[in-house]
Amino acid sequence: MTNHQRSLASAIVIAVAAVGSFTVARAQTPGAKPSTQTADELKYKPRRPDLSSSGVVVLPVQGSVYLIATGKGSNIVAQVGDQGALLVDASLADVSDQVIAEIRKLTKGPIKGIVNTNTDGDHIGGNAKLSMIGQPMFAGNMGYGPAPQATIFSHEKALNQLSVPTGQTPAVPTTLWPTDTFFTDKKKIFFNHEPVEFHYAPGHTDGDIVVWFRQSDVIAAGDVFDTTSFPRFDAKRGGTMQGILDGLNHLVDLAVPEFNQQGGTRIVPAHGRISNQSDVVEYRDMATIVRDRIRDARAKGSTLAQIKAARVTLEYDGIYATPSYTGEMFVEAIYSDLGKVAPTR
Repeated sequence: MTNHQRSLASAIVIAVAAVGSFTVARAQTPGAKPSTQTADELKYKPRRPDLSSSGVVVLPVQGSVYLIATGKGSNIVAQVGDQGALLVDASLADVSDQVIAEIRKLTKGPIKGIVNTNTDGDHIGGNAKLSMIGQPMFAGNMGYGPAPQATIFSHEKALNQLSVPTGQTPAVPTTLWPTDTFFTDKKKIFFNHEPVEFHYAPGHTDGDIVVWFRQSDVIAAGDVFDTTSFPRFDAKRGGTMQGILDGLNHLVDLAVPEFNQQGGTRIVPAHGRISNQSDVVEYRDMATIVRDRIRDARAKGSTLAQIKAARVTLEYDGIYATPSYTGEMFVEAIYSDLGKVAPTR
């Protein structure tokens, strides 16, 4: 062995030893007690930028479709062209003026439609402002206001969540309500020279839908898919864990990857980044694994407290756990859901 080879071998041994002796450490305030967190807890601690005060950002997705990220509230997906704009979700009212300004940069045409993927406040809050400056998608659709406005689409069950018996005051103003609903598994329209399909996808609630822009090959997934959080489903509004899994499987089925599950169809969640089929597959697998762990433990007689103590979401907490929706909260939601009879559509 030459001197050069001996030196190189020694350097490799030193480097390996250094890696092997690596320990997790954090800066400590002088006089403070050392951290009692384990290496696993530090490794999986969520690390996310705070987007609560961010401005509106527009990103091209594919074809004639853009993502309007509002920094708070839901993402808005905009399909634009010479006929105007079709929006998926409306985010919150306090960002509507900024959203309108960005849409006017993308098209000279009016807003013709808003599709609400569900009735969460951060999805429908901007309905009134955005629709009132628009025009109806179809002749004769005047909406609720005194003047023509953009058509607000949703599934019929979403409208049912907002409506109340005659004589009672609704919790949500009627100016935010859908003006055009469908009750089947699918609705199709043709806008900006592109076929657009609304697919019924109950899971987060019993009134959720996803929107597929067929020519652009983009799917607006609503809250069925979320790159920033564990799946959330609202049992009071008919949401179920099985519905979430069914919706994710439907997204996987609709998407066509270009190569190795990458590229091809783009999928835009209501919260989070632009994704493709592989991202949805990973999220679906995570949700399935956690559900199965809880189901199996429950079948063996484990209590909710015991399942929480087992930390069945540990390897996913660093990606999906948030202060407002922790892994334990997700476990509790699934545990409760498993005790109910799954509803039929």
